[in-house]
Amino acid sequence: MAATLPLTTSDISLMLRSGYSVPTIEAELASRHFADQLDEGKRNQLIKAGATTQLLDAIEKGQFSVPKDDLERSRRKMEEQAADRTLMAERAKRNDTLYQNQLLKQRSRVVAPGSPDAIAGAARGNMVRLQNGNLVSSYDEELAPKQIYGLYFSAYWCGPCRKFTPQLVAYYNQITHDHPEFEIIFVSADKSAEGMATYMRESGMPWPAIEYGKVANVPALQRYAGRGIPDLVIVDASGKVLADSFVGGKYVGPGKVLDDLNAIFARGGSPQVAANR
Repeated sequence: MAATLPLTTSDISLMLRSGYSVPTIEAELASRHFADQLDEGKRNQLIKAGATTQLLDAIEKGQFSVPKDDLERSRRKMEEQAADRTLMAERAKRNDTLYQNQLLKQRSRVVAPGSPDAIAGAARGNMVRLQNGNLVSSYDEELAPKQIYGLYFSAYWCGPCRKFTPQLVAYYNQITHDHPEFEIIFVSADKSAEGMATYMRESGMPWPAIEYGKVANVPALQRYAGRGIPDLVIVDASGKVLADSFVGGKYVGPGKVLDDLNAIFARGGSPQVAANR
């Protein structure tokens, strides 16, 4: 956002989600003004981002509206900035052609269950990760050295999931340096892409995830999901189950799985495969 341009609904929403206080946003609005018309859709967008009633009322009353003398100049600048972004995106797309061609070849490859890279093969071309608060494509090459995976089935709307996920993040950050052979892959059970993105941002998930719109593309991973969440399943690179939140049809929970994973790391091998669900 350029400092001379007025704020839009998306700008304010991003500021709220990034932790800016309402007084700070109001001060910014007083300086830069507000360029949008606050219809019902944009009002709901701000409410979801955390806007207060007072802030919304002030915007709707025109307290931060762009002065008429500046309106046309601001509109032209915003159009120029949008055109610049479009041009940069087109250039980036052209520069990325080679990588995309390679990605298409990888996605077309069929990976059989039980093959040495079954898990990486199933995830290939379908992953994203959190970077600077945004979800970006995750390079498949990152999975090349991995030998043990934690498939994490979870969702933002699930209270027990939100309670356990910070524990999992802390555990991951503690052991990942000593165990580069391990990776977690988040498989979302959220009800929307925004719900998944919000969950990953708020919990600070440091691992890759299956892109929300591509979860249906990974039945080879979905088959490990149990009847409830949070569900953490530890598998080796070929897909063999090493530890499970469900044992013999009984839910033992992801905390027990972390204990099993510690035992795996301590022995440098794999324990007895968990009983069938």
